[in-house]
Amino acid sequence: MKIGVLALQGDVEAHRSVLEACGASVVPVREAADLENLAGLVVPGGESTVMSRLCDRYELWEPLHEKIAGGMGVLGTCAGLILMASQISGGTKNFTQKTLGILDIEVARNAYGAQRDSFEADIDVPLLQTNVRGVFIRAPRIETVGEDTEILGHHNDAPVIVRQGKHLAMAFHPELAGETRLHQLWLEVLQTEN
Repeated sequence: MKIGVLALQGDVEAHRSVLEACGASVVPVREAADLENLAGLVVPGGESTVMSRLCDRYELWEPLHEKIAGGMGVLGTCAGLILMASQISGGTKNFTQKTLGILDIEVARNAYGAQRDSFEADIDVPLLQTNVRGVFIRAPRIETVGEDTEILGHHNDAPVIVRQGKHLAMAFHPELAGETRLHQLWLEVLQTEN
């Protein structure tokens, strides 16, 4: 299966390693032509405002929306979750951040604190019948979840893993902990629906 990783900014290589460990063929996505023939796209962690601006600069928003409307699934971690949300609070002053708007959620940017407040935690994922390890770095918090969005995991009673159709997103970085099971879950969904 051919999977793209948005390679404008963020932890691209960690996702590449996890996806390849899951058996996927990985392509870095920097321009619209790189989106051809992808079953899915990973939007990595990093800085969501920078990624949003780079999507503007490289004219990626329209091609991304077209591919997603055509059935491409998206997985996002941390900043990727922000870029997938339909609503964001705590945005950057004088900058209206664009998103893909594919998850019916509201997200608060950097809600778990500054860089020095980073932490790791085990997240119970009942669907997987196990815990997964997550790294929270300036992580967003999911404030509200729409009725079409399924919550797959919580941390301290707050949702941190959500899924809507072919789209899966986490407020943390499983890839930085070497965790492959969430990526594998997403790839299995893509495989059954393609």
